Amino acid sequence: MAGGQQPRRGRGRRDLRAPLLPGSGPLSRVPAAAVFGLVLVLFVVGVVVRGAVGAGLLGALVLVVLGLLGATWRVLAPADRVLRIVVLVILVAVAISVLR
Repeated sequence: MAGGQQPRRGRGRRDLRAPLLPGSGPLSRVPAAAVFGLVLVLFVVGVVVRGAVGAGLLGALVLVVLGLLGATWRVLAPADRVLRIVVLVILVAVAISVLR
């Protein structure tokens, strides 16, 4: 689509089968549902386990989110950047609270 916009379905909803970002890199072949499931499992296990192990799992998740944010920064709209930074800050706060 023009302007790097993602295909939409229905009332402003994104087609879940479409790649998250255009391109042919290794992440373009990973299903979005699998990524969501992995992130959800890491987050839940990190919060339930608590302590250093839980904080380590959440810290790994923070690093992955930082890497993805850095890789996609140029193609994100300013509102998307702000939202992702807010999510990152919340994730860091949860990781710190799990450590205590």
